[in-house]
Amino acid sequence: MTTLARLQTELGSIVSVDPAELTALRTDKSGWVAPGMPLAVVHASTIGHVQTVLRIASADGTPVVTRGAGTGLAGGACGTDGSIVLSVAGMNRILEIRPEDELAVVEPGVINQDLNDALAPHGLWFAPDPASKAISSVGGNIATNAGGLLCAKYGVTREAVLALAVVLADGTLLKTGHRTVKGVTGYDLTALLTGSEGTLGVIVEATVRVRALTPGEVVTIGAVFPDVTAAAAASAAVSAARVRPAVMELIDPVALSMIADYLGPDVAEGLPAGRGAFLLVQTDGPAAQGEAELAGAVLRTAGGEVRQSTDAASGERLLAIRRAAHPALAAHGEVLIEDVSVPRSRMAEMFARITEISARTGVPIPTIAHAGDGNLHPNFVIPVDPLRQPGDPLVPDRVWAAADELFRAALALGGTLTGEHGVGVLKRRWLGEELGDTSLGLQRRIKEVFDPLGILNPGTMFEP
Repeated sequence: MTTLARLQTELGSIVSVDPAELTALRTDKSGWVAPGMPLAVVHASTIGHVQTVLRIASADGTPVVTRGAGTGLAGGACGTDGSIVLSVAGMNRILEIRPEDELAVVEPGVINQDLNDALAPHGLWFAPDPASKAISSVGGNIATNAGGLLCAKYGVTREAVLALAVVLADGTLLKTGHRTVKGVTGYDLTALLTGSEGTLGVIVEATVRVRALTPGEVVTIGAVFPDVTAAAAASAAVSAARVRPAVMELIDPVALSMIADYLGPDVAEGLPAGRGAFLLVQTDGPAAQGEAELAGAVLRTAGGEVRQSTDAASGERLLAIRRAAHPALAAHGEVLIEDVSVPRSRMAEMFARITEISARTGVPIPTIAHAGDGNLHPNFVIPVDPLRQPGDPLVPDRVWAAADELFRAALALGGTLTGEHGVGVLKRRWLGEELGDTSLGLQRRIKEVFDPLGILNPGTMFEP
């Protein structure tokens, strides 16, 4: 019996071979399209479904690509040729909320924002805050160790994961972690699996740490600078002053103009489109006012035009401007959203390098940054080419050449290839340059321990 026949026999109607659906599963929000066609997609809704898929796949050596909401930005969950796409989007139940222990237990398909909506009546919230939180799943957040706007103060996803239930490549169910505040028994497999991009196992349940909503006002600062390097230096000065804003987002002039065009004159009124860079700072909690005053003083000393507000509505409007960045850029073509991090003290140098690379290559690179933690998102907007044929590369060679320079510049400044999007398939060719041979070899051997047949997301993170 073939692999497909076994899937259909044991799992029935949750197995689909619809060509239109399979075609859609070959890509994600990165725009990368996997070659070939997946064998089938399985819409799992229980742990048993996941175990069955992996048991069959392991017996036959068939690749399995795990997929949640499909909002990834590194091509790591795209249905490759002959693979089983294992969709866990239907595993979307919030299983438990324990306010007294400040934790929640969820299935992987739960949408980040839906979890927060469920936590709010209990006076709690889930801190990981990717810009895609309205559409991205908690399982995907964990698989990529996602960050977001708030992680400089509240941490990336790894800091919020207490325990996991994971189905291994052979169908075995593994449980890791703990529900206690402290727990150091054995190796920290929970941390290892967080950020592993589906290459070590399939997350089917997560126990996550949630936080109490802290009383106190929220203060929002908007600061305009003549250029992006000045804004980056100012944001680093805020961090050096020991201020930890909840949000500190930087938008360069190129991206800002595109956002202003997208939002229209009514919404974009007051933005310095075409005349400088914009820095958004937001403080929260009982010390919000004092921190905002100190941050504002630092920004003024650095040459910024500073406006401050305690009005919640105006703060939300400014955050909405930041969250509009991707759709604003996407209105101009396909967007390759890149993701590098550098030490906060080197951000101004990194922005200067991006500006220089863009000017020399003629490739526009609108850039946005989580300035509070040194995480930059340089973007490449690729105009729609009506002459492009199926199978033609989406990203032109000249764009990859500029990206290559950009990645190496980040590494030279003591940075990293990815702060939150993951390696996926798009950055795997540079992985060895950052890790070195010893670390890369060790990580390959860890992969072999968890997945000896190499069936889990093959090609993700590591070159085949």
